[in-house]
Parts: sequence; C-alpha cells; structure tokens
Amino acid sequence: MLNANQCYDAFNRSVADYHKYDDVDKAISNPYPAGSFEALLYGKNWIDTVQWHLEDIVRNPDIDPVEGLKLKRRIDKSNQERTDVVERVDDYFLDVFKNATPKPDARINSETPAWLLDRMSILMLKIYHMEEQTRRTDAAPDHIARCLSKLALLMEQKSDMRSAFDELMEDIGNGTRRFKVYRQVKMYNDPSLNPVLYKQSK
Repeated sequence: MLNANQCYDAFNRSVADYHKYDDVDKAISNPYPAGSFEALLYGKNWIDTVQWHLEDIVRNPDIDPVEGLKLKRRIDKSNQERTDVVERVDDYFLDVFKNATPKPDARINSETPAWLLDRMSILMLKIYHMEEQTRRTDAAPDHIARCLSKLALLMEQKSDMRSAFDELMEDIGNGTRRFKVYRQVKMYNDPSLNPVLYKQSK
C-alpha cells in the first residue's frame, strides 16, 4: 500500500505529463503497470487535470454558446468518470483492509480514503497552477505577492493532508478508525431520477 508521498508522486507525474502538451484532447498514456494502484491514481488525476482546463475554457465570456453547452456536457461526463474512479479506489481500500477488525470504540471517518485522495489530487493541481501564477512576468507585483501567500497556504494544506492520509491508513489498519463506502447517488446524470430527463421520455 502506498503512503501519502507516493500518492502525491503519481498525481504530480500526471500533472507534469499533461502539461507537456496542455491539450484537453490529448489521450492518456499511463506510465504505470496496468492494474497497479499507481496506474489508478495517475488515471484519476488525468481526469481531474483535463477537467480543470475544461472548466477554464468554458468560462471564456466570448465562447460560442453551442460550443459552451458541448463543453458543459463534457464536464458533466468527466464528473461522472471521476466519481466512478473514486469508487474504484475505495474498492481497493476495502480489499486492503478486509481483514482489519474495528475495535468496539472505533470512530467512523466521515470521508473514505478515496475521497481524501480525491482532494489530494485536486490539491496538486492547485499547487501547480498557483506556482505558475507566481512566475508570471505580465502580472503586477501585488498579484505575485498574493499568489505566493496562497501558495504557502496550499503547501501547508499538502503537509496536513499527507499526515491525515498516513494516519488514517494506520488507524484503519489497527482498528481505531473505520470507514463506510456509500455508493454514489448522483441524480442529474440518471434519466430515471432527473425529472427533466424522465418527463421527456413519456
């Protein structure tokens, strides 16, 4: 099982590889062995990274409305894929800890390991792009100063999340904490639950 730093490494590799091309249509080329946990993390972050840039593009005030709607639907699809992968990551942890027995007084963790990793993946993107802002030569000094301050905060958060993840792994393993996986209940993508969609089918 990977520790937090190894998870960060997989996320950072994905971010770096994407920015070699900076193209939302570039197909993923996962460098990790198929079926490995690193490959799963890399693929998860690739989805996050592409979606990050789609979110930038769709906010262009001059975007063609038809193209904007296409992008919005692409983002919705990406969100679903992201959630699906997070659940696969939780499946991995359910298997890893299948023999761990929670103690009678074990406290439940409201966030599963996979959703914590989801936040860590997004954090790597925030750090990458905030660092990018601190290197801008076309920005005013006060902008650079604000971004440096925000970057310091993000780095502190990275350290805290590193500790939180590693401690969570240890606690689940020794039975002092437990987690439960609640499968997704997204409604807007489900034609049987979204009233706009199921009313159209009648």
